[in-house]
Amino acid sequence: MNKDREKRGIEHWQLVNVGLAVYDAFAVSLSFFLALWLRFDCRYSEIPGVYISAYLHFIPFYIVACLIVFWCCKLYQSLWRFASMNEMLRTIVATAITFVIHTGGIILFVHRMPVTYYFVGIILQFAATIGIRYSYRLILLLHENLSRKQDGHRVMLIGAGAAGHMVLRDLTAAEENTDQICCIIDDNPNKWGRYIEGVKIVGGREDILAQAEKYHVDKIYLAIPSASAETKRDILNICKETGCELKTLPGIYQLVNEDVGVRDMQAVSMEDLLGREPVKVNMKEVFDYLTGKVILVTGGGGSIGSELCRQIAAHKPKRLIIFDVYENNAYNIQLELQERYPKLDLVTLIGSVRDSRRIDQVFAEYEPEVVFHAAAHKHVPLMETSPCEAIKNNAIGTYKTAYAAIHHGCRRFVLISTDKAVNPTNVMGASKRLCEMVIQMFDRKIKAGKADEIPALYTHTGDEYGGGHIYTQEAVNTEFAAVRFGNVLGSNGSVVPIFQRQIAKGGPVTVTHPDIIRYFMTIPEAVSLVLQTSVYARGGEIFVLDMGNPVKIDTLARNLIKLSGYKPDVDIKIEYTGLRPGEKLYEERLMAEEGLRKTANDLINIGSPLEFDDNEFLRQMDRLMDAAYANDTAEMLPILSEMVTTYKPANKAAQSYAKAV
Repeated sequence: MNKDREKRGIEHWQLVNVGLAVYDAFAVSLSFFLALWLRFDCRYSEIPGVYISAYLHFIPFYIVACLIVFWCCKLYQSLWRFASMNEMLRTIVATAITFVIHTGGIILFVHRMPVTYYFVGIILQFAATIGIRYSYRLILLLHENLSRKQDGHRVMLIGAGAAGHMVLRDLTAAEENTDQICCIIDDNPNKWGRYIEGVKIVGGREDILAQAEKYHVDKIYLAIPSASAETKRDILNICKETGCELKTLPGIYQLVNEDVGVRDMQAVSMEDLLGREPVKVNMKEVFDYLTGKVILVTGGGGSIGSELCRQIAAHKPKRLIIFDVYENNAYNIQLELQERYPKLDLVTLIGSVRDSRRIDQVFAEYEPEVVFHAAAHKHVPLMETSPCEAIKNNAIGTYKTAYAAIHHGCRRFVLISTDKAVNPTNVMGASKRLCEMVIQMFDRKIKAGKADEIPALYTHTGDEYGGGHIYTQEAVNTEFAAVRFGNVLGSNGSVVPIFQRQIAKGGPVTVTHPDIIRYFMTIPEAVSLVLQTSVYARGGEIFVLDMGNPVKIDTLARNLIKLSGYKPDVDIKIEYTGLRPGEKLYEERLMAEEGLRKTANDLINIGSPLEFDDNEFLRQMDRLMDAAYANDTAEMLPILSEMVTTYKPANKAAQSYAKAV
C-alpha cells in the first residue's frame, strides 16, 4: 500500500516537472520574441528580417541551455508550495546566468540585436518563470484559507509585537493548521486600524469581548511574552469571559533565539491567572553554597523532592544522593537527571526513613554534608484514616534521619514543612508540627553541648542502630532548619490536576466548600526558596515563605472550567462535597505565639521558635512511637494532642480521643 502511494507520488512529481520544463521552454522563447516585438512598436512587419532570422536560429540552443541551467539551479527540485526567499534567489541566479549565455551567444555566433532586446527579454523571462512557480503557491494558499474559513477555528491574536508577528506568520505558513487569525488586539493606540499580514488590529484589551463576538472568535492566542504577570492576568481574566479556548506563549525566552511559532503556544495555566511575578532568588548564593558538596534528598522522587534534585543537579554538587521508598519515582528522576547531567555523580537509593539501620547505613557510606528532608506522608484525608502511619513516617522518620545526621557529622539539615503544621486540625498537620519540634529540640541540645542526651529512637523490630554513638560532642555541629509553605501547583494530588481530570470527563468538578481558601506557589518557586533558606540557616529556624495572596478554591475551579472553553454550572457542574476529615477552611502561616523576622529575601521570613521542655518532649516521643508502632490509635492520639498543644482535631473520632487527655 505504501509502495503504491510512493510510486504514485514519484510519477506525479515527474509529470509536474515535465510540464514545468515544457512551460519554461515556451516562456523563454516567447519572452525574447515579445522583447523584439515591443522594440519595433508592437508591429511584426516592422521587424527587420535579419533580427527574425537571428532569433529563430539561436532560440532552440538557448532553450536547451536554459533548461540545463534551471536544472542545475534546482528549479525543478523545489517544493514550490513552500517557496521562500531561497527559491527566489536561485531563480535570480539562474536568470543572470542565462542572460549572459543569451547575450554572449547571439552576439558571438549569430547577430548583434538591439540593446532593449536583451534587457526586456530577460525581464520578461524572469517574470514568466518566477510567476508560474509562485502562482502555484498563491493558489494553494487561497484554497487553504478558504478551507480554514470553512473548517478551522477563528482566532483572535493578542499582541501586535515581534512575538505576535512570528506567530501570525507561522500560522499562515503551516499547511497542517486549520486555524485562521481574523483580528488582532493590541493596547498601543498607534497600531489600531493598521494591518499585519493582511489582518487588522481592531483595538485594545477593552475591545476583546466586543471583537470576539463580532468576528465569531472561538480561540484566543495571547502572544505578549514580555508582559508582566499582573498584565497577563488582567488580560486573561477578560478573555476567559468570552468562553473561547485560550493559549499563551510561556515566556520571553523564545525571543532570544527568534524561535516563536504556533508550536510554542500552550494552554493557559493557573500560574498565569494568579497574576504574581515569579519569585526571584539569589542563585549565586545558592550556587556558591551547594557547589562541591555531597547532598542527600530524602523523598527525592516526590513532587518537591524531584524538583529539589533538578535544581541541585544544576548547581554542580560533588555528589547527589536520591533516597526514596518508592522505586518508580526514584527511577524516573534518576533517568531524567542522567540524561540532562551526564557528568553528575548521582546515587539513587531505595529505603525508608523509618528504617534506622538503612538510614544510618546511607549516612555512614556516603557522608552527606547537606540533607533536604522531603520524605513524608502528606495527604490529609488518608492520614486521618491511618494516623499511626503519619506519625511513623513523618515524625519518627524525621527523628531517625536527624539523628543519623548528627551521628555522622552532617553540616546542615533542612526539613520541608507545611502551613498545615500551624494550629493543625488534622493528624498530618500535627505530625509535621512534631517534625518542626524535633529539629528545634535537636538544635537546642547541640547548642547547649548536650547532644549526647539525644537518644536513638528505635522500635523492637530490629531496626536499632548497630554501631552505637561514634561521635564526640565537639564534632556535632549540624545546623537544623525547617521551611514552611503552602500548596504547590501541579504537585501529586493537588487540586489543579484533579480538577483538570474532572473537566476532561465532562464534570462534575468537586469542591469541598465554597469558601475554602489556600495559598499557592509553583513547585520551582517553592524549591528555589527552599534552596536559599539552606544558605540562611544558622540553626533552629522555621523559615516561612511568603505565598502571596490566598486563592479561593471555588474561584480556581471556575477559572479552570472557563479556560477549558466551558461555562461553570452550565456545561460543567460544580458540586460541593463538604470539608474532608481534618480539613479546615483556611491555612495559617504562623501560630499566635510566633513572630516574624526578615531575611535578605523579602519572600523568606523566620518564625520565632516556641519554647517547650526538651527532656519531656523526648519522653513523650518515646511513648508516641511505641503507640504508633503498636497501631494503637486510641493511645497515640491523646499523646499527640499533649505534645502538639495547638492541635485541635476536626475529625470527630480524634476529638473524642483528645478529650481523654
